[in-house]
Amino acid sequence: MSVKRNAVLLVVFGMLTAGLIELQRRNVSFGFLPSVVEKGAEIHGWPVLLLLAVVFGIVAANQLIMLLIGAQVTLRRGAPGEVRMLGGLVRFAAALAIGLAILVSVGRIGVLGAGFALFGGMLLGWSLQAPVSGMAAWALINIKRPFRVGDRIMLPSLGMNGDVIDIGLMYTSLNQVGGTIGSEEAIGRHILIPNAMLFTQVVINYTPEMGADEQAHFLDEVIVRITFNSDWEAAEQILLNAARDVTGRIIAETGQQPYIRSDFYDYGVYMRLRYMTLATDRPRITHELTRRIFRDFQRDLRVDLAIPYVYSYRHTLSAERFRYPDKDEQVQEIAVVEIDDAWVPGSLPPHEEEAIADLAHHIEAVGLLQPLVLEPLPNGRYRVLAGVNRLRACKHLGWTRVPATMRPPGAPPAR
Repeated sequence: MSVKRNAVLLVVFGMLTAGLIELQRRNVSFGFLPSVVEKGAEIHGWPVLLLLAVVFGIVAANQLIMLLIGAQVTLRRGAPGEVRMLGGLVRFAAALAIGLAILVSVGRIGVLGAGFALFGGMLLGWSLQAPVSGMAAWALINIKRPFRVGDRIMLPSLGMNGDVIDIGLMYTSLNQVGGTIGSEEAIGRHILIPNAMLFTQVVINYTPEMGADEQAHFLDEVIVRITFNSDWEAAEQILLNAARDVTGRIIAETGQQPYIRSDFYDYGVYMRLRYMTLATDRPRITHELTRRIFRDFQRDLRVDLAIPYVYSYRHTLSAERFRYPDKDEQVQEIAVVEIDDAWVPGSLPPHEEEAIADLAHHIEAVGLLQPLVLEPLPNGRYRVLAGVNRLRACKHLGWTRVPATMRPPGAPPAR
């Protein structure tokens, strides 16, 4: 729809422009704009037809440019938003041109020039501060070469890593590293960093300038926790062999051998395997080392990985006290009067009666979350194996039936 509208407007304003120019060529006039008198000199304005022809011509040119932009974006399968963005810039330029034409026609261009001379320089300097700084930074980068296209850099204050794709006059383009993933791998999301910011940012180059056939290396480590009863020498040998196999080419290039550093912690020993790695290949090398070390630890009974122990309060209690029914057990509704229990309100010490009342209040609020565990008796009644206080709390609430699971006869009772 927008293309049709632009085409119609182009035809209409183009025909109006051509008609007005032809009328002006034949000296057909409908009057003159008022003349302007400045400093005693009379300056006549443009003929109305000529001014209208210029305005209509600018509008027609605007529509033509919009059609060309739309065709170009469509040809390269761009987003519709590109047309709107560029269209805004073109419309602004057209409005500016119409305004200048009107000022020229009434002889006010000199006033505009004087105003620009007074305030324009200040505004221009303020608005061009960042672009000028960006161009200066671009020149500095090209001269000093703190980083080059293809280098991996870090901007700590922005929390951003990236591979340099392009260093332009105003912006440096990065292929972001990490970001959506917790790894130092390029993710394909491009970021524009204004060059002006590089004057105020700390930039760390992962890959400083090397020889034509060299690559940048830096020290990295893989940390393994082993138990106190592990064979120290065997653990060291596994780590060093893994590093020599995975980073053999890097060792040959740098001449630096992997080594071990260690320290104690609460549940064992930290073994720190340190080795030289490639900045752009670090995630793969770390993965290969981890996989190799894990495999070799599983195969060697002399070493073991340390696992921190987490204390469990429930683990110290009887299993039945916190036992939940198995998936194969059936929960049944059992009448309270069929369950053996000698308790009647007031028959226990006050603190036990108070505990039953508190439990009853909790069950009334959230329900009975754990069924009772019962044992069927030969006389057709039931004995409580687990959940005596829950039974009494339900009786306190006036329940006539309670959910329960059955255990075979002879199972030991639980408190």
